[in-house]
Amino acid sequence: MILSCTVNKKPVRLECEPGEALADVLRAAGYKEVKKACGTGNCGLCTILLDEVPVASCSIFAARAEGRAITTIQGLKKEAEELGAYIAAEGAEQCGYCSPGFVLTALAMEREFRAQGMGRFDELAARHYLAGNLCRCSGYQGHMRALKKYWEARNG
Repeated sequence: MILSCTVNKKPVRLECEPGEALADVLRAAGYKEVKKACGTGNCGLCTILLDEVPVASCSIFAARAEGRAITTIQGLKKEAEELGAYIAAEGAEQCGYCSPGFVLTALAMEREFRAQGMGRFDELAARHYLAGNLCRCSGYQGHMRALKKYWEARNG
């Protein structure tokens, strides 16, 4: 079957089989920035934004993306690079395999929290929001420091 949607704001037609995971379809179409690991939606490495909401693309059928907007890390390149610099400065990026999913989720979190009127960084809320994104290389303290500094730089 052919799936029509947008990926990173560009209209695309993706070939998929019934029951095929969106992560597999995106990777087959060349979006290698969509990582795969657990295949069960538990690690967050395959996170994409589907209509601006972070989802584990390994646990959603590709057909559910029909007519919807998909954003990978490449679709938010400027913001992702900015946040990535904060993460690297805090020593929280070691192998980088989790970075695309983590960064996409963190950017969605920042937008959502800002829309809710959250004036200052709330580490507990951030930890809860990011609980589905695992990093095997580093502890999460560096990530939290980076997110706090990024938040303060963007939101005063």
